[in-house]
Amino acid sequence: MELTLEQRKKATNRITLWGVMVNLILSVIKIIGGIVGQSVALLADGIHSLSDLASDGMVLLAVKHAGEDADEDHPYGHARYETLATVALGILLIAVAIGIAYDATLRLEVLRTEKAEDIAGPALFTLAIAAISIVSKEMLYHATRAVADRIRSPLLEANAWHHRSDAISSIVVFVGIGATYIGYPLLDAIAAILVALMIAKIGLDLSRQSVQELVDTALEPEMVEQIRKTILDIDEVRQLHLLRSRRMGHNALVDVHIQVSPKLSVSEGHHISESVEKAVIDKFEEINDVTVHIDPEDDEAAASCRDLPLRSELLLTLNHEWAQHDTLKHIDDVTLHYLDGHISVEAGLPVRYLQHLDEADTLKQDFTEASQRISCIGESHLYFH
Repeated sequence: MELTLEQRKKATNRITLWGVMVNLILSVIKIIGGIVGQSVALLADGIHSLSDLASDGMVLLAVKHAGEDADEDHPYGHARYETLATVALGILLIAVAIGIAYDATLRLEVLRTEKAEDIAGPALFTLAIAAISIVSKEMLYHATRAVADRIRSPLLEANAWHHRSDAISSIVVFVGIGATYIGYPLLDAIAAILVALMIAKIGLDLSRQSVQELVDTALEPEMVEQIRKTILDIDEVRQLHLLRSRRMGHNALVDVHIQVSPKLSVSEGHHISESVEKAVIDKFEEINDVTVHIDPEDDEAAASCRDLPLRSELLLTLNHEWAQHDTLKHIDDVTLHYLDGHISVEAGLPVRYLQHLDEADTLKQDFTEASQRISCIGESHLYFH
């Protein structure tokens, strides 16, 4: 079932506020524990948790704006606020990673100049703090990911991975601290550098994915192919081209040119376009907007008709030609077909103007000659009614 913007907003805010509470507690515990317990890795992990607080704030701010309805200035809605926030979150993670790696490298230089027995190892309670962080952040990851999947929120999914990155970094910290107790004190600083690398990788992935959305990167090739097949399965669609797609926050947009019979009425062509739109939206949950352009021919291969005169201008010229004929001047119904760089004309003449049935063929010939004196006219057909 499709959720409303308000329901999405409430679900996102609820799980994010839980994250704020957990991250705040863990940040304080790990930073104080890292300083008092002399563990640079735990201190780095605490800073990582502090960055989670900033990311939670971004999520809350983005959702506040992204949840607003479309307006005159933003006819497609405000979903890109989520995308921008995800880019900012990725950049924040990379910046945090650089800071952690720099501090840990300085710590390594200090450790290398001192004797192992002179180095004070991390306190035992830092292991317990790391273990608590692993469990709590993994639980928060699963809770946030479940909500993200339910409401299809890339931003919330990114924040979930931010939680998991903290859980992973806490595992590395746990191993690094534990290693100091078996005679490898350098591993505490090395663990901090490994944490930084993992954080940077996640930040880079998040930023790259969201930047791709901002520059309107297409949906996955497999999904595009499924969309193509769904459209072609509609009987009245002869062919399609210029199938384009892009993401807009938690939704996706599609536009496509479909080729139909050139002699359909406007209303039937419109009905076919609505059928295409309904078929795609019904099959693909994340697609909420489909724009369909109706083509009477393959406009990638056929000659362009864009420079041909419009109906009002053309009828002035045609009526001038027909008016020179005693019978053709009574034509009262004209249909124009713009195809392959020319205009085909179908015209109706009331049968009461026929003096004899055997003059029908002569009138058709006169009609063709009169019409095709205009250079842009291709085929022409006269019928009687």
